Amino acid sequence: MQYQVGIIGMGYVGLPLAVEAGRRYPTVGYDINQQRIDELRQGKDRTLEVDKKELQNATRLHFTANPSDLESANFYIITTPTPLDENNNPDLSYLQSASRVVGQWLAKGDIVVYESTVYPGCTRDVCVPLLEETSGLTFDQDFFCGYSPERVNPGDKTRRLTQIVKIISGSTPIAAKRIDTFYQSIIQAGTYKTSTMEVAEAAKVIENAQRDINIAFVNELSMIFHKLKLNTKEVLAAAATKWNFLPFVPGLVGGHCIGIDPYYLAYKAESCGYHPEIILSGRRINDSIGNHIGQRFVKLLCHHQVCLTQARVLILGVTFKENCPDVRNSRVCDIVKELLAYQINVDLYDPWADVDIVRRAYAMSLVDSPYAENYAGILVAVAHD
Repeated sequence: MQYQVGIIGMGYVGLPLAVEAGRRYPTVGYDINQQRIDELRQGKDRTLEVDKKELQNATRLHFTANPSDLESANFYIITTPTPLDENNNPDLSYLQSASRVVGQWLAKGDIVVYESTVYPGCTRDVCVPLLEETSGLTFDQDFFCGYSPERVNPGDKTRRLTQIVKIISGSTPIAAKRIDTFYQSIIQAGTYKTSTMEVAEAAKVIENAQRDINIAFVNELSMIFHKLKLNTKEVLAAAATKWNFLPFVPGLVGGHCIGIDPYYLAYKAESCGYHPEIILSGRRINDSIGNHIGQRFVKLLCHHQVCLTQARVLILGVTFKENCPDVRNSRVCDIVKELLAYQINVDLYDPWADVDIVRRAYAMSLVDSPYAENYAGILVAVAHD
């Protein structure tokens, strides 16, 4: 197969993939955001995942916001986000829209690979029918599909795309082989082939559900040890002297994966008549930790006889993790809302975050810089270097 690559979505997942593909194959990087495309053409990546030199080295990569430019592709990769709605149910609207776009240009023999995180069965049950409907072609006869979950770790300059083993799968053995050949050509760490797309989908959601549950466990421990007047960090350090103790620490759980993916698995489980106790219990704890931190902070202010309605406090950090501009599903905002409920004046500062994105996503403003000797309390929410 002569790969003509079309990648849909130039975010944290799609852009690094487009850059690697564009060094070897004719590649179209498509995104509906014209401003994003203009910036990438100028060598600027606001996510900071690739630099200007890497963009220049992808000599066969063409960025576009025009969907008709995808017509030349025969190997499509969809990397659009899969967030949650207001009820914590999967929001597949971006995925469905991308499937319809690809379906317009799908031709016989083409392959469509999904990297967006979904629940087991979503590719076959939701995406494939849209491809068939839009293209007028027949699945596994005229075109083929695959699922290869993204494993991007935003801000991580050590474990980058090419250094992480890639799970791959295909709707037929021949499709799986062609998909594997493509990813083998760009992933130095190699690939791992699963028997079905559903296995690959399930593997992705449990990776992050497992981390979510482990973090929830230590978050709950921190609340227990606080009541027992024990230092949680000291307790964890002592326990970690045993070889098989897992080194998780308490904290806010946000971002595009860990705080979202377990809900996808829970949604699918409940559709099959099973209510997942542990997964949702972990979610409840981690979703409440921001409010808990805010309440602890308020109590400390009261303990120091601070008048809350006249107090001004500083929160440092709003991105979902350290040394990264990604503010998706930031749980720092839970802390801010809790303090605002007590009519406390809050200054929010983060040199990594984009002011406009924070304002649009959370209706919150960032200060240009903290004010000296102006705060009744300071809370370090994100551990930027």
